[in-house]
Amino acid sequence: MILGAAQPSPYDALAGDWRRLQRRRLTAGALAAAAAFAAFAYAGALEFSRYADALRTLAQLAQDSTPPDFSRWREWGRPLLETLATGIAGTALGAALALPLSALAARNAGAPVWLNEIVRFALGAVRSLPGLIWGVIFVAAVGFGPLPGVLALGAHSTGMLGKLFFEALEHVEPGPGAALRAQGASKLAVFRYAQLPQALPRLADALIYRLEHNLRAATTLGLVGAGGFGLEIVTAFHLFEYREASALILVLLALVTSVNFFGAALRRSLLHARPERK
Repeated sequence: MILGAAQPSPYDALAGDWRRLQRRRLTAGALAAAAAFAAFAYAGALEFSRYADALRTLAQLAQDSTPPDFSRWREWGRPLLETLATGIAGTALGAALALPLSALAARNAGAPVWLNEIVRFALGAVRSLPGLIWGVIFVAAVGFGPLPGVLALGAHSTGMLGKLFFEALEHVEPGPGAALRAQGASKLAVFRYAQLPQALPRLADALIYRLEHNLRAATTLGLVGAGGFGLEIVTAFHLFEYREASALILVLLALVTSVNFFGAALRRSLLHARPERK
């Protein structure tokens, strides 16, 4: 040992690690900001001349849309029910398919690793197609009306809910399942009585959010011939009936807001029903 030589402190190593972490974060942030700027530029968002008449056009559209025209409200009941039925049935179909698939995709549910990967890939492929694309496919397959909307929402919901479900299953406490396995319980019994009850509040939470999303998405499927309230809105705009279109949008907002309140109440009840961990 050389007398007088400074010995490295543990704090110096920690400070060095912290500086390297900060440099990586700054580099990642700079790259993300550069990518966002490039995306804005490519999309034309930085061509400020395109905004010159935007406010005046929007103001004119708002003027043409007021006051809302509710004179045809008696004819909106069926499209509204179609939208509700499409959203609810599509969510139910997606959940019914997603739950067994999530059990096969979760790495702690007992399925072989190769099967985990296949099911995860399939779920990713299904959710990679937007709901509108699924709508076009199913309109071509089964014709116009609410049915292709149900199938489109069900297909996309299967992919999304499947991912959320297997992630929830993988985060359950392993102790109860290990205790059941030690008593000779089958993989299905472990899933049914140990893993599923723990994940159920999170599964229900994801399902409620998906229902809210699907009720909104069901309106856009009217663009591809899947019927519902969205078709009424699009038709009103095509006929330049802006006052009626604004009334339809207000009804849609009331519907979605009601569903949001209902979903929030259900989430609060699920949260209060969860047992406290000691």
